[in-house]
Amino acid sequence: MNFCRNTIGVLAGLTVAALIITLGIKIDSTWVTYKQFAPFDHWETLLRSVQHKDSFFIALLFFGGLGVTFGGVVTAVIVKYAKVAYAILIGFIMLFIAMLDIIIYPYHPVFYKISIFLIFFPFSWIGGKITEVIYERRKKREKQLQSKHKKPQV
Repeated sequence: MNFCRNTIGVLAGLTVAALIITLGIKIDSTWVTYKQFAPFDHWETLLRSVQHKDSFFIALLFFGGLGVTFGGVVTAVIVKYAKVAYAILIGFIMLFIAMLDIIIYPYHPVFYKISIFLIFFPFSWIGGKITEVIYERRKKREKQLQSKHKKPQV
């Protein structure tokens, strides 16, 4: 049961990250060179058309960081144990995909190639920590409420 829950959590986190990155790319209509919702089917054409536009890659880094943060939060909410570890897994998977993207398509600027290492892993960790802090506060609050409502035994 935990395996299924963890798998669903990771897939949901990756879906959220991909959705946020997709919406981030659509923020500037001059970047959109495709008719579908997601740009991933026409990724090479998109990269070729924006290869000299640093603003696209800055936005891609920003929305990539935002995506892995929220993807990490979604994953951490769904999984039962090791919430931060599964959130970090989202960052590692997205980092692996970004590295494959850089290896396959030569249209990325140097600052993007360096920055992906500084974005994906730490931001997914932040997403997991956000969820962990929320859960710890909730547990603490529940303990306080239980101790207030507990009747003294005589």
